[in-house]
Amino acid sequence: MKFYNVGKIVNTHGIRGEVRVIPTTDFIDERFAKGAKLYLDNQQAEPLGLTIESSRPHKGSILVKFVGYDNINDVENFRNRELRVSEEDQQPLEEGSYYYHQIIGLTVKTIDGRELGKIKEILSPGANDVWVVQRPHQADLLLPKIDDVVKKVDLDNGVVEVELLEGLE
Repeated sequence: MKFYNVGKIVNTHGIRGEVRVIPTTDFIDERFAKGAKLYLDNQQAEPLGLTIESSRPHKGSILVKFVGYDNINDVENFRNRELRVSEEDQQPLEEGSYYYHQIIGLTVKTIDGRELGKIKEILSPGANDVWVVQRPHQADLLLPKIDDVVKKVDLDNGVVEVELLEGLE
């Protein structure tokens, strides 16, 4: 089974088993809803399945309580570990929207067929995402995810077709 990161547990909170999570998902309400199933990254064995008992926003993070973990001692070893969702629990997206893992690794080509490189990272600085393209023997290219630049995303062939506006390259 494949898993995708949705947050990182950065600390415990209080003594009743809550943990502080920095979310890494756009679907915070669904991922951290009461009854949602998440998996705690476990480097040596299968991920540990956890069910959310409650969650609430707290100073730019989310405080999460898991079913059956009622004491700080129960969750102390969860610190600095990733929370994941299984591939089968991912929500379908509307057309033109993609999960990060679908975009990272795609080859970027201009509309005239010139290959620029591969997408290595996605940044979310504000109004729109920025796709970081790793180019051979050159500095990384930052492509804003806007319709004027990204013309076509072909997941089946692993290609993104772009039109470089003046000043991007």
